[in-house]
Amino acid sequence: QVQLVESGGGLVQAGGSLRLSCAASGMPSSVYAVAWFRQAPGTEREFLATINWSGTAVKYADSVKGRFTISRGNGKESVYLQLNSLKSEDTAVYYCAAARMNILYEVDLLYDYWGQGTQVTVSS
Repeated sequence: QVQLVESGGGLVQAGGSLRLSCAASGMPSSVYAVAWFRQAPGTEREFLATINWSGTAVKYADSVKGRFTISRGNGKESVYLQLNSLKSEDTAVYYCAAARMNILYEVDLLYDYWGQGTQVTVSS
């Protein structure tokens, strides 16, 4: 059974940093793309970043480019999202999602598997 589990969220002051993790298990193949999305209360889900299975290609939303960094671990079973220079408007539940595909898409409907989300709260 495919599972994605996010971790690393929490409360941080504006200007601070967090490192989010997405642990994947049960994937039928290592060839899959992983993306990060976020959703604040009363808003639509927002694309943040995506990375291919080998970690050689990435894509970022304009709103976070230069502040957030997506990466994969050496074993490819984990994907990380480094959040730097955090702002209050970054407060949201952050989700990772995966799909067996080679193209990096920004559309949430194209991702088959989702984690439960991890809360990021930025104060001040």
